Amino acid sequence: MKTGTACRLPSACRSLLAAFVSAFVWLPGHAIAESAKWGPFPIYEWETADFDGPRKESTYTPLDSASESWEICALIPHLKDAYWLAVNFGLVQEAERLGVSLSIHSAGGYDHLDRQIAQAQDCVSRDPDAMIVSAVEESGLNGVLEAAVSKGIPIIDLINGLTFQGISARSAGDYYDSAYLAARYLVDRHAGEDRDILVAWFPGPKLSAWAQRGNQGFAAGVEESNVMIVATEYGDTGRQVQGDLIERVLDRYGSVDYIVGTTVSAEAAASILRQKNLADVTDILAYYFGPGVYRGIRRGTILAAPSDQQAIQGRIAVDQAVRLLQGAPLQRFVGPKVRMLDQDSLQDFDLSSTMAPIGFRPTFDVN
Repeated sequence: MKTGTACRLPSACRSLLAAFVSAFVWLPGHAIAESAKWGPFPIYEWETADFDGPRKESTYTPLDSASESWEICALIPHLKDAYWLAVNFGLVQEAERLGVSLSIHSAGGYDHLDRQIAQAQDCVSRDPDAMIVSAVEESGLNGVLEAAVSKGIPIIDLINGLTFQGISARSAGDYYDSAYLAARYLVDRHAGEDRDILVAWFPGPKLSAWAQRGNQGFAAGVEESNVMIVATEYGDTGRQVQGDLIERVLDRYGSVDYIVGTTVSAEAAASILRQKNLADVTDILAYYFGPGVYRGIRRGTILAAPSDQQAIQGRIAVDQAVRLLQGAPLQRFVGPKVRMLDQDSLQDFDLSSTMAPIGFRPTFDVN
């Protein structure tokens, strides 16, 4: 494993690495197993890439190895939170397990479409065997991806969603499911109560397909219930942005019953509510999972969160790329089943599907 050897922005890489050296001391005494064997794994399988059509329950069994050291280029939105570090972990682990070459490029945030376009163009110019794409905007890379497909490079859509019609496969949990489960958790918790339950909702970046799916799922989950969404605030998943959005809502309403949103929203909310002496008034849910949320659930500062098992999604994407290149049987549009986790259900959950292990650093090259 080579860490950070091919980052296009060396100073940015160094700062990221330094940040994560201190960030991953969140689970003292707990280590996540890095087992090479991870399947068969329970999944949903869709007929179409947009996940709107019928789906079936299935299992995903990865290949034992690659027939040659295929070269794969991966684009991800950022490494500013533990969600994408877990994706990074899954990509790297599967590339190493299968024996393929992998380069990973981080755009640095959802407000850096121009940077991701440049990274995609650079990737295509290097003529990789396949590309794995987690886009910062669902349509922003379409021109570059068209150029890639015209060169015979297959595209695997990882997690975030693309409007580009030429993809060969997709590995993604459906954020509709994640947000729907979070909403139903609240509805069930307050079933039969004769009062409105007020929720401030923070879905993520407005131009991202995953945040839009999350918004649809959460709205559907609270329909015809006493759970009322009083504010919906979109924004990048940086800590400062989410904190500012939460502060704005609390300034407007004074307090709400719940803050529900991204992992970064949940972590920021815990600190803000404590500062404002609202920790006993407002509860917190995230609608996806990471180490900060895990720690919050264990400590009781965050109530619950679903996991879309993002490390497995990264692993599947690499395996799909290799299958495409080798002509092996392929499950094209798949994602791990989403699981709702609270203090009780965490007891039997395999964290290696969802979080990078202690000490794992952002990794940009596997050779």
